[in-house]
Amino acid sequence: MAEKKPVRKSAKQTAIRKVAAKKTAAKKAAQPDKTKSPKTKSPVDLAAVRSEIDGIDRRIEALISERARWAQQVGRAKGKLAAAVDYYRPEREAQVLRQVVDRNDGPLANEVLVRLFREIMSACLAQQEPLRIGFLGPEGTFSQQAVYKHFGHSAKALPLASVEEVFDEVAAGHADFGVVPVENSGQGTIQSTLDMFLSSPLMICGEVELRVHQYLLSRTGRIEDIERVYSHALSLAQCRGWLRQHLPDVEKQAVVSNAEAARRARNADDAAAIAGKNAGHVYGLKVVAGPIEDRPDNTTRFLVIGRELFPPSGHDRTSLLVTVQDTPGALYKVLEPLARHGVSMNRIESRPAHGRLWEYAFFIDVEGHAEEAPLATALAEMKASGQQVRLLGAYPVAIP
Repeated sequence: MAEKKPVRKSAKQTAIRKVAAKKTAAKKAAQPDKTKSPKTKSPVDLAAVRSEIDGIDRRIEALISERARWAQQVGRAKGKLAAAVDYYRPEREAQVLRQVVDRNDGPLANEVLVRLFREIMSACLAQQEPLRIGFLGPEGTFSQQAVYKHFGHSAKALPLASVEEVFDEVAAGHADFGVVPVENSGQGTIQSTLDMFLSSPLMICGEVELRVHQYLLSRTGRIEDIERVYSHALSLAQCRGWLRQHLPDVEKQAVVSNAEAARRARNADDAAAIAGKNAGHVYGLKVVAGPIEDRPDNTTRFLVIGRELFPPSGHDRTSLLVTVQDTPGALYKVLEPLARHGVSMNRIESRPAHGRLWEYAFFIDVEGHAEEAPLATALAEMKASGQQVRLLGAYPVAIP
């Protein structure tokens, strides 16, 4: 028999086997060695952490007290004034809150820190006397939420029966300021509020933007019991799609406010209200469903109304009321100075002018403060155009 010769491996095969061996070794190295006890992290000393938090709380409390004492010094520097409204400066508060946002590096969100500082400022101001703020009541409305968002919970919120009454109470001096809804992101402008400015001497002193979540509320909490739904007309419109899908045959009744809807719904098992969660807490209703608004970005803008114009804050908006005759080019002629001076117009709404047939009033929002250039220059030229141009207010842009 012939002797067998040994088989030689090619260089390629040898290289492949070496790579496979390395992969196997790496895989084994990556697996934990069960013969060795795992390393344990040192436990957190909870008592020490709580002690640190207690120390921080003491320092925060001391600093708030120190801030309140300095706020008292501001009051003394201004001298003896008539009422709390004389100490309130919205432009200064806006500047403080913008600084809070600019300094924030987390972990708390901007809106959380703004809310905390708003409450601190509200409490410090209330040392003199709480501000009295009229709003569309009764208790539990979104208007009341807007009051507390803008003025803090140390202000005294005064529920009133209608937007007209809010204007009247502020004009008469029974309320220092008022908060009224003016437009919704989905449903547009609230015309009844705009119409009040056609005859009221009040000024716009601020604005509030409030994210609005609507809930279906009832006494029983069961959707099958519901035969009629109460809500403000604007809220019914905001939930039109949801109602069409889930309660197509129930009766819908518009009332003066969502809180009034909740007040009515608490009296019958077959009634429900569309309102905010806060109204449900106030009137003892259960949540049937929600949020049920058709648009997830549902936001309502509120105006703060008062009796005077405040100085610039550094980031402001100005509202104007322009009345023109129905002639070609009349509106263009009065607005042309805005474009020429580089002033941006944010919004324009038209309404029939009261008492003057075929004349129209235009509500206009522009960027900037009426007392600062370039807007001040443009306004002077607009007033010289021969049309009626009235300043409704210049105020800080809403802070989220």
